[in-house]
Amino acid sequence: MNGASDELPERGYDPALLRRLLRYLRPHGWPVAGAIVLLLLSAALALVGPELTRRVIDVAIPAHDQGLLATLAGLYLGALILEFFADYGQALLTTLIGQRVMYDLRLAVFGHLQRLSIAYYDTHPVGRLMTRVTSDIETLNELFSAGLVTVFGDLFTLVAIMALMLVTDWRLALVAIAVIPLVWLTATVFRRQVREAFRDIRTRIARLNSFLQEHLSGMRLVQLFRRENASAAKFDALNRDHLSAHLRSITIYAVFFPVIEVLTAVALALLLYYGGLRVIGGTLTVGVLAAFIQLTRRFFQPLQDLSEKVNLFQSAMASSERVFQLLDEPVGVREPAAPARLPAPVSGEVRFEGVWFHYGEEGPWVLQDVSFTAAPGRTVALVGHTGAGKSTIISLLLRFYDPVRGRITIDGVDIRTIPTATLRGLIGFVQQDLFLFAGDILHNLVLDAPITPADAVRAAGRVGAARFIERLPERYQHRLGERGRSLSVGERQLLSFARALARDPRILVLDEATSSVDAEAEAQIQLALAELMAGRTSLVVAHRLSTILHADEILVLHHGEVRERGTHQALLAQRGLYERLYQLQLRGDQARRTA
Repeated sequence: MNGASDELPERGYDPALLRRLLRYLRPHGWPVAGAIVLLLLSAALALVGPELTRRVIDVAIPAHDQGLLATLAGLYLGALILEFFADYGQALLTTLIGQRVMYDLRLAVFGHLQRLSIAYYDTHPVGRLMTRVTSDIETLNELFSAGLVTVFGDLFTLVAIMALMLVTDWRLALVAIAVIPLVWLTATVFRRQVREAFRDIRTRIARLNSFLQEHLSGMRLVQLFRRENASAAKFDALNRDHLSAHLRSITIYAVFFPVIEVLTAVALALLLYYGGLRVIGGTLTVGVLAAFIQLTRRFFQPLQDLSEKVNLFQSAMASSERVFQLLDEPVGVREPAAPARLPAPVSGEVRFEGVWFHYGEEGPWVLQDVSFTAAPGRTVALVGHTGAGKSTIISLLLRFYDPVRGRITIDGVDIRTIPTATLRGLIGFVQQDLFLFAGDILHNLVLDAPITPADAVRAAGRVGAARFIERLPERYQHRLGERGRSLSVGERQLLSFARALARDPRILVLDEATSSVDAEAEAQIQLALAELMAGRTSLVVAHRLSTILHADEILVLHHGEVRERGTHQALLAQRGLYERLYQLQLRGDQARRTA
């Protein structure tokens, strides 16, 4: 599945895709069977009216038999009532089938999206993934609710009407179907044209979703840089393309249906002319001609429906291809086939052994032969210029990615053999890119982890988050907006810190955890950290070197390599990369104080 493009070649028919789609009908066998039975019943009842009409005109009226006329009229009314209930039940069942299949597919797609590695989201726009879960699966819903099952009813109706017409009078039947080649030609042209229009519509919907997701998420930046007009112009162009594609499909439908109606009228005119001649000649009764007129009208309706359903079928093939390509996307970080058991109790020793890593198959090395040990009760800090590989080390430890070479262990156990839920349960992670879910504060602290609300409240108190939580109207039940934007950056960071500490992790990973809090809050966090880091492994990604002066070991990364390591004083004495970074920050701090 290409993250850069949403356009895929159309497939008219793919047996493998169809078989895979039909598997989703298996759990709903009884509704499918019931819908098919009702469809067949409705198709059979459609033949009753023309036959009763023939008997009324040819038998009851000439014989002046009022009793027979009343009986036939009653049977006709009864057939119409039965046909109504059959159509009603069939519509309910097929819609139910479509909704249930769509429910199952959406669960499968969302579940798979949650298992895909972070690397997948690095190259695939979220807006287009949303299109998979919404528009493409909605198309498959239409296939199951209005297409796949009802096709059987349309085909049975056509066969049954054709058989009845041939048995009744084969010459009239040939006249009635004489325009079928023209109908088929019209339907073929229609399918090709509308297929292109629908493909354009799907592509433009994906582009709209991608644009909206990106610009709504980045609305602060749009407004900050006064990009409203430029964004509106871009959206106008995308929206206009989407409108044009829809208008093309409407134009095609506006031509197709009248053409089919004209061809139906031509068939009826031929039937009336030829049948009228035979009635005048005495070789055909008026009742048979009247029945044929009804049968012909009923014959062309399924043909028109089938033309639309073939287009729906092709559209569903394209949508299913995109959905199944997503479901077939390999999970980059796989769960271990034979999970290893960590020693009990877990001490939390982290070791990188000759780790190499790059993003993508052909990308440059981001980490090169990185080796270090973070022992329990000790703090290891990672410093270096932007892009040196600090955050990549954290991502590898959390198994968002796997090393290309080398290995990472916890207490001597390769993390690739540890279930990801167990691994991440050992680690408390506070990242610089904060994320809070819509919901109350307590929910964001607990996030369904096996901890009590009391544990979360205590953690919030220990990191200083309780200071602002207690001032909120509903305190821990205060509801946050999307991504917690009703709070300041510093408040969100304190909540993220409390969320990590509430789980009492064996390993603490801090990605510049105090970069957005004030001096008082930072001092309080540092006091809490001194207590919480005791007996735990701590990895700290630091941009402000003043926060890691007391680290047990500092690793200086440069272009993915560990160039220097040691304590703060030892590294300053080396007068190398670390000393230059430290002097640059000192001069920057002095300049800010002077300003």
